[in-house]
Amino acid sequence: MIRLRDVYKSYRQGEREVVACAVDALDVAAGEQVALVGRSGTGKTTLLHILAGILRPDRGEVEVVGERIDRLGEAARDRHRGRHIGMVYQTFNLLQPFTALENVLLGALFGNGAGAEARARAIELLSQVGLGERMHHRPNELSVGQVQRVAICRALVNDPELILMDEPLGNQDKTTGTQVLELLLRLAAERGKTVVMVTHDMYSAERMQRTVDLAELRARELAQ
Repeated sequence: MIRLRDVYKSYRQGEREVVACAVDALDVAAGEQVALVGRSGTGKTTLLHILAGILRPDRGEVEVVGERIDRLGEAARDRHRGRHIGMVYQTFNLLQPFTALENVLLGALFGNGAGAEARARAIELLSQVGLGERMHHRPNELSVGQVQRVAICRALVNDPELILMDEPLGNQDKTTGTQVLELLLRLAAERGKTVVMVTHDMYSAERMQRTVDLAELRARELAQ
């Protein structure tokens, strides 16, 4: 599902080059649930954005869902993400003018379109997460936990092979966060999805099948 080799990304800070992410090798199998952990500055979010095709590395091989996305242009990476990847963000990124159902359908626009089939799938997902009677409410009319469940449905609506999560439970209390994470992992397992989650919370990381510390994957540039 994921294969990384010699991946390196940096940026300029004045006269100095700052290494944002450097990974010698990382493999994630289809259906696996993996937590990426590490102290601040090890490149967790940068790596997640490289996997999503939001960022292109300076060098290295990035194979995701059978495609070498490091070789693709920006538009092709956007299409690949829309078809194969669902994303859950820490800040949820729901649009306030739209209802829960409409926010989920916005995710479908970047895949195969928000037609009747996508609408039926969105309604089914919202019902599965206990929001069947709240799907026509806007985000500011929902609790934090309900908003997070809407974000999960949006990530799943295109039936992606890979789900990427960036500190998805950072804004929730421990009880609500655990319930939402376990719900997502259950839905992903039922559908055979691969899940990669960036987190600083070891309690959340322990819910995953495998934990990878990015400090242990540092390439030569980070080790110096």
